[in-house]
Formats: sequence, C-alpha cells, structure tokens
Amino acid sequence: MASLATHLSAFIFLLPTGLRRLVCSSSLYLKSPALFKSKTWFFSEPRWKNLDFYILIIALPLSSFSETFIFLTFSGHPTYRFAFLQQSMVVFLFWVLLLLIILRENVDPLYINEGFAFVFAGLTFLAEYFVMGKGITGFSSTAYDLLGTLTLVSAGCSFYLSVRPSAFFAEFLLSSGLIFKGTWILQSGLSLYTDTFGFKGCQKVMVSPGKEDAEMGCDLEEDGFRAVALMRLLFIGHAILVLLLSFGLFGLLSKNQKLRFGEGGGPLLSQLDSENMLIRTSAELEIE
Repeated sequence: MASLATHLSAFIFLLPTGLRRLVCSSSLYLKSPALFKSKTWFFSEPRWKNLDFYILIIALPLSSFSETFIFLTFSGHPTYRFAFLQQSMVVFLFWVLLLLIILRENVDPLYINEGFAFVFAGLTFLAEYFVMGKGITGFSSTAYDLLGTLTLVSAGCSFYLSVRPSAFFAEFLLSSGLIFKGTWILQSGLSLYTDTFGFKGCQKVMVSPGKEDAEMGCDLEEDGFRAVALMRLLFIGHAILVLLLSFGLFGLLSKNQKLRFGEGGGPLLSQLDSENMLIRTSAELEIE
C-alpha cells in the first residue's frame, strides 16, 4: 500500500463494492426480514447490471501482476519489495474469491455452499491484516493499525455470516466496514503521500539514496505526537460520517421502495416472493 496510486486503486475498488452491498442487502432485508439471507455477492438481472463484478474479475489479477513485477523492479528497499510481494498475493486471494463466487453461482450449491465462500473471504481478510503496513514505521504505522482494525471487523463478520447468514446486523457491519475501509484508505494515502494533505512538520524520509519510500518522519517529537492525534481524530470523523451514511441510506430505502435493489424483479427478490408464497400457503392450510 506504499504509494498514493495503490491507495487510490483500493478506494475505487472498495467504496462502490461496499455501497452496492449495503443497498442490495438492505433492500432484501426490507423486502422480507424473516427470510433474509446474506450472500457473498448480490447478483441482479440483466447481466450487465453486474458490470462492477466483471470489472473486478479483470482488474484484480492486473493489480496483482503490477505489484509483483513493477514494484519489485522499481522499489529499491528490500523490506518494501517483500511487502509488495505479500500484497500482490492478498490481491490474488481476493480474485480467487471472485472465481469461487462464480463457481458458486453456476454449480450445485452442495459442492460450494455460501458458508464456505464466507469462510474463504474471512481467511482472505485475515491474510490482508497480517501483511498490512508491513515494514512501515513511525507515525505512518498508526494509519495502517487503524485500517487493520477495520480488516479484522470484516473478517469477523465474514466468519459469523458463514454460520448465521440471516444475521443482518453482521451484513450491515460488513457493508459499512467496506465503505469505511475505502474512505480511510483514501484518507491515509492523501495524508501520508501528498504534501497538500500532509501533517505540519512531517515529510517523507529518504531511506535509500535517490528514492522516497513509504516512510514518514517528523522534525520534532511534538510534531509526531500531533500527527498521531490528528490521524486518530480523522479516523473518528470517518467513522461518524460512514455511520450516518449507512443509516441514512437504510432509512431512505425503507421510505422509498423505488430506490431498492431489484424492486419489482431480479432473481433474489423473485426467490423471496416464492418463499413468501409458500409460507402464506402453509399458514392457510394450517388454519383450514
């Protein structure tokens, strides 16, 4: 993650994914709370509406390839070279997860069930946590420690949904966590790797001749303490904004059915309608 470009790419991947997931899961929950079941990916009809999924299928292996070869070639510090290699493997694992989701949609669910896909997602988040901010020291590590907390939350939600897919609070937390990760990754990139949004008295440290690697240093100890405090304050600000956004979006969907995912059609809502019909029929037969 040691560049503004990688932070921006992660933001572009995570924010739309989190928003889409929040809209889809909230729509299905509002449609029928008793029958809600989380999915690793919420597909919709027609197929072109899943364009974001197919973009990720193409973009993630390209991103992994870039980090493996380009950064290993041009990053002069051995620590960062190893870190980029680890990050490329994590990106590759997320790509494997998408392939697993495709298989899940096209083969018998008995072979690849939703629970297994969520477990794999949780393990991938854990792998991301263990390589996040590898080799980065100084106050920059604070940003990655906070990002690691969000990654652990995502892993925990994935594991919980693998055994309790009907737990909407875990799905809501996972979706909001992806949004939060996206905004915080962008904030970290801007704060750590740009002069415009950097902290007063802190700048990039030259750890190898002629190269600026992903390490920040402050002129005075007080500047470092102030930078850490501001980083944590920004994190709290992002948390409040994401929380307001998530609850605001859920409230908007509850008030306006036209804004819901797949309202009036789509395979997921059709399945819910069928299950609702079976429940009503069973209840009528019991009454009779």
